[in-house]
Amino acid sequence: MNAFDLLYLTGGALASPWLLRKQRKGWKERFGHVAGLPAKTRARLMVHAVSVGEVNALRHLVPLLAGGSESEFDLVITAGTDTGLARAQELFSKHAIVLRYPLDFSASVKRFLDAVRPDAVGLVELEVWPNFIRECEKRGVPVGVINGRLSERSFRGYRKVRGVLGRTFGRLAFAAAQDESYAERFCAMGVPPERVSVTGTMKWDAAVVPDDPSTLVPGAAELAAEMGIDRQRPLIVAGSTGPGEEEMLKLACPEGTQLLCAPRKPERFDEAARALEGCVRRSMVKGKGARTPGGRYFLLDTIGELRMAYSLASVTVVGRSFIDLFGSDPIEPAALGKPVVIGPRVSDFQQTVETFEKAVAIRKVDPAELGRVLADLLSDGAERARLGEAARRTVLENKGASARHADLLREMVQKAVRNASTGH
Repeated sequence: MNAFDLLYLTGGALASPWLLRKQRKGWKERFGHVAGLPAKTRARLMVHAVSVGEVNALRHLVPLLAGGSESEFDLVITAGTDTGLARAQELFSKHAIVLRYPLDFSASVKRFLDAVRPDAVGLVELEVWPNFIRECEKRGVPVGVINGRLSERSFRGYRKVRGVLGRTFGRLAFAAAQDESYAERFCAMGVPPERVSVTGTMKWDAAVVPDDPSTLVPGAAELAAEMGIDRQRPLIVAGSTGPGEEEMLKLACPEGTQLLCAPRKPERFDEAARALEGCVRRSMVKGKGARTPGGRYFLLDTIGELRMAYSLASVTVVGRSFIDLFGSDPIEPAALGKPVVIGPRVSDFQQTVETFEKAVAIRKVDPAELGRVLADLLSDGAERARLGEAARRTVLENKGASARHADLLREMVQKAVRNASTGH
């Protein structure tokens, strides 16, 4: 047991009342136990993505790395949350071994690494855990950050403990950051500048851009029919909503318009249903056949169907951006060619939003303006079409980061294998 273990135990004890309210699965795996792992016959690359958003960002990268029988290495994808693990299994089980990432207790990490035996590790966005990084270094396993993101909010917290975490950041083989501001923060946290580069964000690549934006994505028509969404009436789809935003959207929704809200966190589903009193809940009607249209408010209280809902939208609203929750990612609705409205509080996605703003491909509005902006867009088909096409074009123009990250990871694996064979 080391100092970090003691810190985690203290924090876990203090947070235990909250943790006990959360229904979490896979506790054996969280402590590093790995079952049914195939025997290692060649080099092995591990890529870790903590939750659903980071897992989704790998959709284009994983096929580039897997490469079938021609690949130089086996691929292991890990995730930390239940929803992230489920999404990784859904997306990548044909391409890779999918496992749960362990808690950062030293014994859990050692047990996990003994079983998995990676030759190199890529961490998506951040996920720089001290015991894991240190144990990898002891084993000669290089660790790099891909799609690196260190928001201003996170940086303020990390900077306070730089004396403790600086050595951990300094152990990274590289940090491939999404933009210059993130790169500067990785350097400030202790990554040597020569190991830091700007490679862009893979989320542009992960977004699927249809050739014809008017074509519904698979499953969207069935979702509309089962929820009773009237395809002849305007529909506002608000994704990743946070506390209070459902009430705000309900008040801002123009007369005669339908509203579908998809809360960011599953634990808020019931709260959102109360805010949208009388709404049709997806979980209650899924798989039960077509429903007669007529409702006005709809709640997407399921996982993995937001893209279908966006496909049905006349206008999309990106949530957690009108309250102090630092925004959500607008790329997915933009890729579908939908007009996107977002609030002013987007610090976690500042660079992405600024990219859209420079292309005049998004509407950033204050809460007080939301109702007027929605009404204006719904009454102006030409502006909706222009805004949607500009958003779609912006996504296409910013693709390419996944290939750059794939090259970095391949090079790291090759170097690790060469060093192992020469004893360096």
